[in-house]
Amino acid sequence: MKQTRIQAKRDGEGVRLSLAAQRLSTIAETHRPQIFRFLLASLRDADLAETLTQDCFLRASRNWLSFRDESSAMTWLMRIAINLQKDYWRNRRMQFWRQTRIQAVDVNEASEWLPSGERSPEDQVLARERVGKVWMAVDCLSERQRTVFLLRFVEEMELSEIAQAAGLKVGAVKSHLSRALLNVRAAMRTE
Repeated sequence: MKQTRIQAKRDGEGVRLSLAAQRLSTIAETHRPQIFRFLLASLRDADLAETLTQDCFLRASRNWLSFRDESSAMTWLMRIAINLQKDYWRNRRMQFWRQTRIQAVDVNEASEWLPSGERSPEDQVLARERVGKVWMAVDCLSERQRTVFLLRFVEEMELSEIAQAAGLKVGAVKSHLSRALLNVRAAMRTE
């Protein structure tokens, strides 16, 4: 009797897994073109977009049983694709910064290349010191505030672009940017 229940439970689990696999296969066939187009538009590299599309569906298949149907399958797959894209860019940026540190130019030397409207050498030194203080203040920001601050003022992205890139709402971007500016201004006043 107990053996029969165990076998029935296994059979039920097998049917459930088979149905889940069929559903995922159908969803993958349906939404693969949209995921690929998004990644291709974001990365502008067909081979990389193809690789990340495959990674997206691999992750989806590994986590399919944890998908709770709280959103559409397309939304869930797109979030996986966005996270893969972010991971890719984050790794690329880290490679850039690692390489930069190895081949780094002295900060004082680099600051001499910055255009300055200041006339005297003393004014140029003061301007360099202010820039250094800003960067020290930026280093003290939370990760999210630093990201939003850099995307806005270094990359010169629009708020809507930052929201899309960071996976935030525009209101959240405004909030993080406002807090970042307050913190940077406060650090500039105290130093």
